[in-house]
Amino acid sequence: MRRRRFFGSFRAFRERLMRLRARARGRGAALRDPARRIALPKRKGAAALLSVSAVALAGASDIAIRAEPRTAPPVVEQAVFDPAIRRDAADLATSEAMVAALVEEEGVRYRVYRDVAGYPTVGVGHLVLPEDNLRLGQRITHARAMKLLERDLEKAEAGVRDLLAGLPVNQNEFDALVDLVFNVGIGNVSPEESPRLNAAIRAGDYEAIAAELEYTTAAGRVAGGLIHRSERRTQIFLDADYEDPRSA
Repeated sequence: MRRRRFFGSFRAFRERLMRLRARARGRGAALRDPARRIALPKRKGAAALLSVSAVALAGASDIAIRAEPRTAPPVVEQAVFDPAIRRDAADLATSEAMVAALVEEEGVRYRVYRDVAGYPTVGVGHLVLPEDNLRLGQRITHARAMKLLERDLEKAEAGVRDLLAGLPVNQNEFDALVDLVFNVGIGNVSPEESPRLNAAIRAGDYEAIAAELEYTTAAGRVAGGLIHRSERRTQIFLDADYEDPRSA
């Protein structure tokens, strides 16, 4: 129940954040556009649409007022996003289905604890860093947990883009790789630590990539939870199936 509430709250938080970012980008574009920088105030702009010309007619002193019609802006058709089409990872972000699955796997904990590898962790699988200024047993707020998750997802997405090095992926393939980097860290998918995964990416062999998504050990020991998570990650990559295999 807590996980569902958290995901709903996080989704609303992320939507607000995306709207704010889009608004900021729009303001930046307006400042860069000379035509918009010199836009007239609303009343003057409306008046400028009307041109008034005095027409001298024989035996008359009428003033003809001509209103020039406003040209309707061209209709721009929005392309429909197809999650099955492979594209540059720069055009993708973690899907809601993946965030929900990730929250299910990691859980939500507001008090700093040690994970299965012994590392201080809090929120949704956030590895506590020195700059977090948190210690074991300390509590954080719900809002901070959401911000930590957003930050960690951005790091994982950036790590996946670097890992793929231009190889196109579809939405579920991207999601599975985000889960992998989120779970094990970008360092553990480096060419030195994961040579077969990197070789499969360089070869563009998607089946081979799927075969390298299993990471089942923590602190040198096999963890049951990681076995199931790896199975789920692989089915997301291959079949776009985000369901928990333990519930089957």
